[in-house]
Amino acid sequence: MATRRTTTKPPKDPAPTAPAVCSPCDGSGMVAATVRVGRKRRPVGQQDGLCLNCLGSGTDPNA
Repeated sequence: MATRRTTTKPPKDPAPTAPAVCSPCDGSGMVAATVRVGRKRRPVGQQDGLCLNCLGSGTDPNA
């Protein structure tokens, strides 16, 4: 009688870790940009702009 074969299961992958958060936008993908008007370029308010570090993804590109 032939010996019984035993197979080993492949190791389970560890749980994926959360990606690192972009520091300028804190993971939102948006940053505040000052709106300036007039000849003296006085600031009148802020509007949302795309984060140039992560390009709106919210994850740190250097991680």
